[in-house]
Amino acid sequence: MSWVSDYHYKWYETLAMNVVRAGGYIPRHIAFVMDGNRRYAKSQNLRKIEGHSHGFEKLANCLRWCLDLGIKEVTTFAFSIENYKRSEDEVNGLLDLAREKFQKILLEEQKLNEHGVRIRVIGNIGLLPEDLQALIAKAMVITEQNGKLFLNIAFSYTSRDEMTQAVETILKLGDELEPSDINERLLEECLYTRHTPPPDLLFRTSGKHELATF
Repeated sequence: MSWVSDYHYKWYETLAMNVVRAGGYIPRHIAFVMDGNRRYAKSQNLRKIEGHSHGFEKLANCLRWCLDLGIKEVTTFAFSIENYKRSEDEVNGLLDLAREKFQKILLEEQKLNEHGVRIRVIGNIGLLPEDLQALIAKAMVITEQNGKLFLNIAFSYTSRDEMTQAVETILKLGDELEPSDINERLLEECLYTRHTPPPDLLFRTSGKHELATF
C-alpha cells in the first residue's frame, strides 16, 4: 500500500471533512502512537506481522486525511526501543516490514513530492541494521525540499532515550560550555524533536490512556 493512500471518501466522510474545515480551527500537529496491532491480529486470528501491516495501512489513510485537511505536521510512534525486547522472530519481522516501507518511499518519490510530504525519522537510528539506516537516510534526502506536510516517524525511539542522547550531546561539548550555558533552551536544541512544535492532538490507537515511552 502507498504511503499516501488514494482514499475514496464516502459522502458522509466528505460532509464531516467540510464541517471540520468550516469549524475554523485545524490542528497544526497531530501525533499517533501506533500500538494495539498485536491485539488486533490476535482478535482476527492473524499473524502478528499481519497486524502490523494493517496498522501501516491505517496510517496511510490517516496521512491522506491530514493532507486533505491541511494539517502541517504528523508524528507517528512506529517502533519503540523497547520493541527490541520482543522475540527475535517478531523483531526481525518488524525490521523487514520497515525495510519494505522505506523502500516504498524511494519508489514513490514522485508521488510524495507532488503531495509535498517531507519524511523525517527521529530516534536512535544507530541501533538499526546498516542497510535500514541507509534506506532511512535516502528517504529523508529525497523529500527534504518538501514542505506541505512533515511526517515525523519515531523509529527506534523512546522519550527517555531522547533525553539521554541530548544530555550526552551536551556533555561532549565539555569545556566549550559555561555552567550558565546549560539551560532548558540548550537541552531543547539537542533533542531529536528540536524542529517540531508540540502536538496539538495525540491519539493512541490501542485506546490506552497513557503515553507509554513516547
